[in-house]
Amino acid sequence: MRFLLPLLAALVLAACASNPTYEDAARLSEAGQPEAAVARLQQLVEQNPRNAQYRAALLRERDRAVAMRMNAGDVQLRAGRYDEAEREYQAAAALDADAVRSTVRLADVARARRHDAILREAEASLKAKRLDAAETRVREVLGDAPNHAPARDLLRRVLEAGMAADPTPRLKAPFRKPVTLEFRDAQMRTVFDMLSRTSGINFVFDRDVKQDQKLTVFLRNTTLEDALELILTTHALDRKVLNDNSVLIYPNTPAKQKDYRELVVRSFYLSNADVKQAAVMVKTLTRAQDVFIDEKLNLMVMRDTPEVVRMADQLVRTLDLAEPEVMLEVEVLELTRTRLQDLGVAWPGGVSLGARTTGAATTAAASQLIDGPMVFSIANPALVASMRATVGRSTLLANPRIRVKNREKARIHIGEKVPVFTSTAVANAGVAQSVTYLDVGLKLDVEPQVYLNDDVAIKMGLEVSNIVREVSANAGQTIAYQIGTRNTNTVLQLRDGETQILAGLINDNDRRTSVRIPGLGDIPIVGRLFGSNNDNKEKTEIVLLITPRVVRNIVRPEGVLAELPVGTDTMPGRAPLRIAKTAPGSLGMSSDSGGNGTGGGGLRPPPDARSNPDSVFQFGLSAPSTVRLNEQFPLTVTLPDVVEIANGFVEIAYDPAILQIVGGTPAEPGRVRLPAAGSGQSLQVTFLTLKETTGSQVTVSNAELVDASGFAVGVAPPPPIAVVVRK
Repeated sequence: MRFLLPLLAALVLAACASNPTYEDAARLSEAGQPEAAVARLQQLVEQNPRNAQYRAALLRERDRAVAMRMNAGDVQLRAGRYDEAEREYQAAAALDADAVRSTVRLADVARARRHDAILREAEASLKAKRLDAAETRVREVLGDAPNHAPARDLLRRVLEAGMAADPTPRLKAPFRKPVTLEFRDAQMRTVFDMLSRTSGINFVFDRDVKQDQKLTVFLRNTTLEDALELILTTHALDRKVLNDNSVLIYPNTPAKQKDYRELVVRSFYLSNADVKQAAVMVKTLTRAQDVFIDEKLNLMVMRDTPEVVRMADQLVRTLDLAEPEVMLEVEVLELTRTRLQDLGVAWPGGVSLGARTTGAATTAAASQLIDGPMVFSIANPALVASMRATVGRSTLLANPRIRVKNREKARIHIGEKVPVFTSTAVANAGVAQSVTYLDVGLKLDVEPQVYLNDDVAIKMGLEVSNIVREVSANAGQTIAYQIGTRNTNTVLQLRDGETQILAGLINDNDRRTSVRIPGLGDIPIVGRLFGSNNDNKEKTEIVLLITPRVVRNIVRPEGVLAELPVGTDTMPGRAPLRIAKTAPGSLGMSSDSGGNGTGGGGLRPPPDARSNPDSVFQFGLSAPSTVRLNEQFPLTVTLPDVVEIANGFVEIAYDPAILQIVGGTPAEPGRVRLPAAGSGQSLQVTFLTLKETTGSQVTVSNAELVDASGFAVGVAPPPPIAVVVRK
């Protein structure tokens, strides 16, 4: 039994190895098809359920196939291709139904899809300036996945947008109502009193404001807010909004600005830009005084007014951009062709005749005694016939790829380092030897520059060197080499993915050597028997192919203006002094008719009832009176042309059993809202008739319009129209 069991095991293994299905599974596994190998091994296990080797091979190949599928699914999941990732995980689950990892990954795919949908909603809320809703949705994702990178980035942008939003209170809407001001040499106290009575705004004056100074202003059809800004600027005053109907007026002096202008502190964590460079830019352009930097964290902290901080944020975002990168695909070909031909008869170069020297050794084949002491000598062997031809061809191929940042130098060296030994005599110490290394081969220096249109300029230097011969000095103690080089320097500008070929670096050597007997070797044809010829041709050419591929280019940050207003020299970050375009004013204020500036002003009626934004305007509604069944027809709403509509809507009511909206589904059956903007514009909606009727009314059920100044425009709905539907 001790010898029988090993014999049986050997027979089983031999049977397994000779099984064609098992060998087929092994070939499939080596070919990188583990799933097909699993199918073959599954058949073997079903046929031989007690074979341990088949079961072990099945488990091994199944684990390998599952791992390949899971890894492919992970790659697709990280790339955001959820359908492909789900297919990979389902294939892994089909291979091993008991695997827990595939089930977990399928749940991760579903969760990632849900997170992406939530983040899209948050992104839309951020663009719509609904910061609270955006933050709520983002924190919902982070509560489920705290390390979710896109959610963390979006939360940062939401918080930055909240910090960048102006936290100061705004004046109520009546303060932006169009007015006409006409004051001549009126006291400032009188003008602000009239403004307060008219607009309902409370004005609080600093004790250093001279309220009795004279004021002359003529403004027509402008807002109270712009008028106040203009009055304050021209009289060296400034304001601070306390709430929606209270304003503090104070002198615009450095001391008062320090007392009343609020400051904020903002931290900037830079990802790509140098913090020192960012600090210099912020100090130079915004004149910020309190700027702190931390080079370890690449952090910049500044303290200034909210306007200056927002301006610095725009500047830092334009600077803190990732540098462009390019992948250079280089292919180097060195083509060498050699041909050597050595053909002919090498005759002795000379003969000698001389006196015999006593004791000198002679060779019978090379010398002969002639008449006593004379000796005749010739080389041994006397004749050598050469018949040799050598043809060679070689190709050196290198295909390196190197990734380079914009305007950074990169070097490629393909070759070897040759040692050079040097001996130096040292006093009282003998001889000291040193070794240095010399780069021989192909050296390529590149410096790319990536442009915004994905063009790449490459400053390139190519050097090809080889050892010509070895040179020794000092009786062989110093060894050096003679180097042959071929160089080229150029600047290329290529498109992304364009391949440029640099060729023509050719080294062509043609050496012809002939050793022959004078006179006899010059005889045609027969002369080749009296000499030898050596022809050596060697030709080497270097071909370089370079292809740039832009990996990353400059991506301009979102929300950054190409031209940013930065205020004035004395007030950085302040909004430009402008008078907004408005509709004709509905209120007028002027000084008394005497013009002495001491009397109170009064309201005067607007010049035109049509110019009053509080007036009621009419807009039109038109449609065909008769339409055929199952036919489409347009319904047109014309906005009033006497006022500029900034935004709003017009709601149309209709019978959904008779008419149907074409090209959309209304939120409420029987009602459709048309967005309105502009002056004298036409809004249009298309209906489809569904049912025959003698008359179906279409009416304007609601309308809300807002003018360019932010005030509601009063409109009267047009009379309803009847549409008859016939066959």
